[in-house]
This record gives sequence, C-alpha cells and structure tokens, in this order.
Amino acid sequence: MSAIELKNVNFSYDGKTKILENTDFTAEYGEVTLLSGHSGEGKSTLMYIVSGIIPNVNYGELSGEVLVGGESIKGKKMGDICRKVGVVLQNADEQIIQKIVEDEIAFGCENLAFPPEKIQKQIGIVCNLMKLDTKWKCRTLSGGQKQRLITASTLAMGQKIIILDEPLANLDKDGAAMLMGTLRSLAKAGYCIVVIEHRLDMVLPFVDTVWHIGNQTVRKVKNRQEYLVQQTAKIEDSCPAFTGSEPLFALDKVAFSVKKERKILKDISLEIPKGSRTVLLGENGCGKTTLMRLIARLYKPTGGSVTQYIDEAFKQKPKGNKAWYKKVGVVYQNPDYQLFMPTVRQEISFGAKSEEYAAEIAELFGVKHLWERHPQSLSEGQKRRVSIAAVAACEPEVLFLDEPTVGQDYDGLCQMVEILNQLHMRSGNTMVTITHDVRCAEALCDKAYLIVDGIVAKRGGKELVREYFLR
Repeated sequence: MSAIELKNVNFSYDGKTKILENTDFTAEYGEVTLLSGHSGEGKSTLMYIVSGIIPNVNYGELSGEVLVGGESIKGKKMGDICRKVGVVLQNADEQIIQKIVEDEIAFGCENLAFPPEKIQKQIGIVCNLMKLDTKWKCRTLSGGQKQRLITASTLAMGQKIIILDEPLANLDKDGAAMLMGTLRSLAKAGYCIVVIEHRLDMVLPFVDTVWHIGNQTVRKVKNRQEYLVQQTAKIEDSCPAFTGSEPLFALDKVAFSVKKERKILKDISLEIPKGSRTVLLGENGCGKTTLMRLIARLYKPTGGSVTQYIDEAFKQKPKGNKAWYKKVGVVYQNPDYQLFMPTVRQEISFGAKSEEYAAEIAELFGVKHLWERHPQSLSEGQKRRVSIAAVAACEPEVLFLDEPTVGQDYDGLCQMVEILNQLHMRSGNTMVTITHDVRCAEALCDKAYLIVDGIVAKRGGKELVREYFLR
C-alpha cells in the first residue's frame, strides 16, 4: 500500500487554466521522495491536494482519485486528513502562532489531544533534533531558525506522512544536512517523507525517488545524476572585476542586543565599498539579517557606529526616512512583508518613475505575464521575483537583498543572478546580499564577510565564498 497515490488528477484554480492534468504520482512508506521542478508549475498545489487544503480551504476544480494511506480523501475534513499527513509550509511565518518555541511545538500536539507527559517528551525530542531552545521567542528567530521550528512542530505531532515545502530555503549548509539526515532516519523508521525542493545538491544524497513536475504533469526521474548536473551547474559572474575602494558604509565596533538578554552582534567592524557587491555569510542565527537591517537603518545599534557616505544630509538624521529609502532599497527575506498592492502592476509601478519603466522591469524579471494578478495569489518563487522587481523599479543607489533566490528553480536562479548583475552594471549600484545558496553566492560577490558568534570571523572575496561552502 502506497502512502500517497494520485490517479489521473486534474486541478484548476479558476476553472480555465489547468495546473495539473492527468497527473499520476506515488510516494511510499520507508522512502524520502523528492518533488522538484520549475517555480509556479504546481508543486505546492499538489501538496495542498494531498493534505486536504484543496478543496477545504483553497477552492478550485479538482477531479481524479487521491489516496492517503490507501483511503480516498474525497469528502473528508481537514481534521481527519491532518491526523495522517503533517505539512511544513514554505513560508514559516504563516505557520508560527505562539510567542515562544515550547508553546509553538506544543500547539499541534494539543490539537491532537496528546497527554501532557507525551507533549513534553515530544518537545524535548524535536528541540534536540532541530537544535532549538524551548524558551526562545519566536519573533526574534532568524529565518533559518523559524524554518527549523515549524519542522520541529510538525515532527512532534507524529504523523507517518510528512510533506515539506522548500524546507531548506533559509537553512545554512550544516542546518540543511542536519534536517535531511533527520528525514532520512525517519524514512528508515517507516515514515513517508515528501520533500519539495530546488536545492538538489543538498537533497539528492538523501532521497530514494525523484519526481519532476512541469507542463501540468509529473514524471519520475530515472537518471538522477544527469538531472543533478542539469540543475546545479555553476553560475558564471558576468560583472567585471571590482577595483573600487571608496567606502559607502563604515561600521565600527557595532553591537546589537534584544532587551540586553540576547546578544546578536558583539563587535562588527567592516567597510562596504561604493559600487561593490558584498555577500554576508554565516550560519542561521549568526546575525546576518540583523547586520543588514542595521546598515539599512531599519534597526539602531546598541553599541558602536554605522557611518554612511551616501549623502551628507543623512548624517544629521540617523534614522531612515522617506528620502533615505528612495536611495536605499531593502528586499526582505519574506516577500509577504512588502507586497501590499492589489495587482503586480500596481506593486511594481508604486515607486517606479513611470508605468513604462515598471513594465520594462517586470519584463526583465519575467513577471509581466502576471501583471493583473494579486501578488499574494502567486507562488513563493513568483512573489520573490515581484518583490525584488518592485524595489529595483525604484532605482535605489543601494540594494539590500536578504535571500533573493529563495523559491527559484535552477533556470529562475540563473536568470535572477543575471538580472541583478545587469542592473548592477547598468546603474553602478551597491549590492549587499545574504544567501545560503552556493550556486549564486560567488556570482554575486566582489567582497565577502563571514559572521560567526556576532563578530567578523573572516573577510575576503570569491575565494572566501568557495571556502565557506566547500568546507
């Protein structure tokens, strides 16, 4: 008996455009199954169907047979399905509802009526597995720590079928290997694990079966090595070697703490040259996002100083204001935080000098065909493209990018890197990027800093990126 079986499944959100057509798919107990493919092709949709989110929450036209644990889920409530199927969503913030880690993990167990002693036992097990502190505050966690938390919350509920949508998106190399090793162990213990993921170099060593989704259907991949080579080739840097040295930002002994109880940054001294592409490296929770937000004036340091050389006028105003953010563009790790207009057209046009230029940028980022769609209706990969396009359309002198390639398939990843480098060469902007993706880090780098335990542990260029990811 298969854990999951789809037979001749068809689905459309609007009754016109088919997302899945005549689709067959299986996933077995005792195996890790990988589902990969292009962004927006239906990977998350397939997950929503198996977990009962479609049609119980998200509506559309669904036909065909969906079996979970050998039983049809047609007409079943989500509450019944979720006792068999655990789901880790792509967007961690959509799944976290409690204030502290312990309560977040307990919440799902309580809904399944676990006795208190079992809940405490499960919390201890999964926190140890995912390297989480039960007393950490959820809102202060890094993107990678949040990803580990929602995975821990799902594992604690003990369903034998677990589907994870882009679980490695915000994880560093060690965190990704740790999670995949844990999932591999669960599969050996009889679980069915389905992983939807683009970072094939990180997942293929741990999986048993590979499926590729595209053109409204799913096919099993026979030659895994060939598939890996196609999806993980090195991305070339199209920008000329950087030779500048004039600083745009200078940080001197910068520190940052949360209510004096948790030191995130201790002693950061570095320079970001004008017109350069700087990459910030480091493990989840080391303070990369905090550092970026300090430089962008979204946070104020609790120690040390951040000096900018963009404009003398800003030196008298240490906080960011409207004029500042016309020159400084920030792309958040979670695109939902900055997509607020009713259509993609309005989103990208909002800060652009003209609607014509907004259309040009949308074409460049490959989202023009989504022009009249609501941004929140898009896939995570499409949301990421729209959020970057909207900031790029403002033509900022400085572009801060926190995990810009999340949710991108390999072709999309290559295009994103090339677009960012094109805009950089065209405008001469200064780019600061945080990424855990080895395939693009080197191609977006002139200068690199490795952050460890709240300090700059190493500094260098492309060679530091190679050293960090190949360690």
